[in-house]
Amino acid sequence: MPISIQLSEGLLTQQGEREVFPLIADALLRAHGLDGNAFMTPNVIGHVVVSPESTSYAGGRPQSLAVVEVKVPAATFPDANVKQVFVGEVTDIIDRLKAGSHPRERTFVNVTYALDGAWGIGGKAYTNDELGAAIQQAAAG
Repeated sequence: MPISIQLSEGLLTQQGEREVFPLIADALLRAHGLDGNAFMTPNVIGHVVVSPESTSYAGGRPQSLAVVEVKVPAATFPDANVKQVFVGEVTDIIDRLKAGSHPRERTFVNVTYALDGAWGIGGKAYTNDELGAAIQQAAAG
């Protein structure tokens, strides 16, 4: 599950820039009851991209911005509660790690779903059922 974290320069502390990805990855796994799952944990991947604040726009003006985008299989985030828990926790993580004033209203969390059968890991295209089976097998073993 790729996670892309896009931040304005100076939004997070230097330590926060190092900590933000692992914390958000853990939140994603925990929201789905998959923390420590031997199949999913190594497949939560991504990048932290830090851009100059002058190239980060909100409301048509350059200002601090945090955008967290997650690409997941269609079976992920099965209900509104899981979505809310994840979005709230990600926003709280950004708030805890910020270096100065950055309003919660400029932290955005987006989820994109992959088509069934188009989730590729290590050269294999998994269907939602195959992903579920791999997750369950890893939990049992």
